[in-house]
Amino acid sequence: MKLSTREQYGVRAMVELARFYGQGPLPLAEVSRLQNISLAYLEQIVASLREAGLVVSTRGAHGGYHLAREPQAITVGDVLRALEGPIAPVVCASEIRQPGCCEREKVCLTRPVWEKVRDSIVAALDSTTLADLINTNPQKERYDKH
Repeated sequence: MKLSTREQYGVRAMVELARFYGQGPLPLAEVSRLQNISLAYLEQIVASLREAGLVVSTRGAHGGYHLAREPQAITVGDVLRALEGPIAPVVCASEIRQPGCCEREKVCLTRPVWEKVRDSIVAALDSTTLADLINTNPQKERYDKH
């Protein structure tokens, strides 16, 4: 499974918000600077995360974004689904089955392996929280100096 740039940037932005959790809203311009992501692109990504209920925005001079839940309550799987929908290595093995998505569905000999791949990916993504990422990142000290 190859993650889109949107998904990669979304996870990076959420990790940044997790790092500052409990310290008030973080301006998107700051997330953009810290993660070297275009502000315009980041705004589009965060809009999807807001619609999914993963982040909350605060307007005003001291506004910005913060996580809607604690970092340990948001998984990488939550973030990826908010940005791109169900997780699937191939269309016929999506988390949300679409009957008739493939004319070979009933005779396909490879589908079971794609379902195993999906299940392994989903298990890894759904068992990894934002808190896990900020607490186990070997580069954490580098970021703490900002």
